[in-house]
Amino acid sequence: MSASDSSRREPCFLTAAEAAAAIRAGTLTSEALVRSCLERIEARDPIVKAWLHVDKAKAIATARERDKYPDHGPLHGLPFGVKDMIDTADMPTTYNSNCYWQHRPAKDAACVAVARHSGAVILGKTDTVEFAAAGRKAATRNPYHLGHTPGGSSSGSGAAVGDWQVPLAFGTQTGGSHIRPASFNGIYGLKPTWGVVSREGAKQYSTMLDTIGWYGRSVADLSLVAKAFHIADIACDETIDVSGLKVALCKTPYWDTAEAGTHKAFQLAAERLVKAGARVTDLTLSTSFGGMYDAQTTVMFGEGRASFLSEHLVHGPALHQDFTDRALNSRNITPAELVAAYDLAAACRKEFDSLFGDIDVVLTPASTGEAPEGLHTTGDHVFNAMWTLLHVPCLAIPCTFGAKGLPVGIQIVGPRFSDAKLMRIAAAIAPLIDVESKHVTERAA
Repeated sequence: MSASDSSRREPCFLTAAEAAAAIRAGTLTSEALVRSCLERIEARDPIVKAWLHVDKAKAIATARERDKYPDHGPLHGLPFGVKDMIDTADMPTTYNSNCYWQHRPAKDAACVAVARHSGAVILGKTDTVEFAAAGRKAATRNPYHLGHTPGGSSSGSGAAVGDWQVPLAFGTQTGGSHIRPASFNGIYGLKPTWGVVSREGAKQYSTMLDTIGWYGRSVADLSLVAKAFHIADIACDETIDVSGLKVALCKTPYWDTAEAGTHKAFQLAAERLVKAGARVTDLTLSTSFGGMYDAQTTVMFGEGRASFLSEHLVHGPALHQDFTDRALNSRNITPAELVAAYDLAAACRKEFDSLFGDIDVVLTPASTGEAPEGLHTTGDHVFNAMWTLLHVPCLAIPCTFGAKGLPVGIQIVGPRFSDAKLMRIAAAIAPLIDVESKHVTERAA
């Protein structure tokens, strides 16, 4: 059901960019925006369950402080959600693990510190799959259909932004934990180039894969956060002309796993770009890329062994078996297998980057389809794993709705460290691709 005109005037329904502009213009206060988001959380989160911790009093007090001073940065006065495997000094960081219930880190993670000092109001901690890896699933439900997953491991962040409870939130990706929830919740998400955003203070799974990203409801929202992180060339005001833009459609070697919703989204996105004058061609990657999914799995579990060994030794039987298995290398991943995975990834990175003399951007699936039914699963990351291991920036764009009425998006991908250009391309093509977004205040139970 579409939101009424009166409900759409509530500040929580603004995009971050719209809210930021209103705050700068003096027509909206941070406190009014924060209170609106808190009211939305109070009304919706008992059934969506996106949050593990919300500090209402502190958020309001911080917003009032923001309103006393002039613009503090690109995120001035904007509410922000933090995935609960990213440290916050003033709120618990539990990793959704019984072993860390009410754990209080000594300081903020680097990404949280950047957000705070860029003017953001940290609203609370969003639910996640345990340690953003395995074990316990989040309690979070998909706001479009409560019987379906919102994706993982960035479950709470994706659902909170998708349900208009907060305009911005951090997620992370080791396999497909950021882009896939963006598709499932009908929102925008940026997984930056690996290493562009510091991971200090975020629970580690894989040093080669872990990447911190963020969600919003528009490309402009993503760009606001990118400015806070001083992404290279983000200040460039060049505009992209869609007419003549060279877009490569890449089904990837894993197209046979695509469901009807992804077939529809992929085709619609291509048709809409062609109609706008883009030069759309098909891209078939070399056979080497067919091994990237397995290579990502090898790296993830191989490096996860080191990441969870200390947890196994400290917590013993209290630790979920999934992490004991990783610590004890239950998959028997050998050093030679890790080296082979690293070498394949290095070769494919160089090969993929070299494609961007003939093309401007790659368009590819963001998920296998609509969010699966049930909270026992978070969906398949087969359309994300390769890009994560390639270290390239990925940007999720909503596209359409599947047969069950759930969102299905696409993602665009560029070469390493092309994050700012990717956002400029997204700003040009998103209005063409994302033409079916629905603003709703009530979801089907």
